[in-house]
Amino acid sequence: MKKYKITQRRSVIDRPKKQKRTMRALGLRKINRHVVVEATPQIEGMINKVQHLVAVEEVK
Repeated sequence: MKKYKITQRRSVIDRPKKQKRTMRALGLRKINRHVVVEATPQIEGMINKVQHLVAVEEVK
């Protein structure tokens, strides 16, 4: 299965509570930290909601 490397690029300060909770659910807490997650429809939906705060790469 496909995996994504998600890196937090922008702060969640002054963002709506939903976006903060989405970042937390993805496992991102600090800028320039990254997580590797499997590509599921739920994860892809979360990435779409916070795409302006993260950088996404596909991992092989």
